[in-house]
Amino acid sequence: MKRYSELRAEARAALSGKWTMAALVTLIYLVISVGLSYLPINAVLRYMLIYIVMLPVGYGYSVLFLDVFRKTGDVELGKLFDGFKDFSRIFCTLLLMVVYTILWTLLLIVPGIMKSYSYAMTAFILRDEPQLKNNEAIEKSMRMMEGHKMNLFVLDLTFIGWILLGIVTCGLGLLWVEPYICTARAAFYEMLKKEQAGTQPEIVA
Repeated sequence: MKRYSELRAEARAALSGKWTMAALVTLIYLVISVGLSYLPINAVLRYMLIYIVMLPVGYGYSVLFLDVFRKTGDVELGKLFDGFKDFSRIFCTLLLMVVYTILWTLLLIVPGIMKSYSYAMTAFILRDEPQLKNNEAIEKSMRMMEGHKMNLFVLDLTFIGWILLGIVTCGLGLLWVEPYICTARAAFYEMLKKEQAGTQPEIVA
């Protein structure tokens, strides 16, 4: 298991020379999200539209920085919409993930948070294994994260200082912090892929 400082250093190295474009992509992502939230339409239709658009866009945002970490792609705005190229598989899987998380959260907050970390690798798995969808991708994320949920949680906590700094700058700094976090999560995913071998028992979502 790599140290958290190593994962962050790898993320910074991957983003070197790409920070400005990464911030721009993050800004576009936020503009789309906020813009949809304020559409002057029926609330039910608005929420449906938010999910229909933001789940594929959120996927695109995640895998964009996975490609950046792997040095197999640059920070390109068009990649933000890659989720629409395989819309049905991406949308249905991520929607199912959201439903599971909500249901667990309705039971208790802590189980909901734990499950969200169990499902955290789903977007990356969808990117790497196009034959997987729905529960298959979610369950593979759960197997990968078995025994590692706390590790990812602590990795996220190490960014608290950066997040607070971003807030102090009226939120502008978050445009750089978010790509940093996402790329560090990609580094975490790559680490798990390399460290894990063999099969693990099936886990029920």
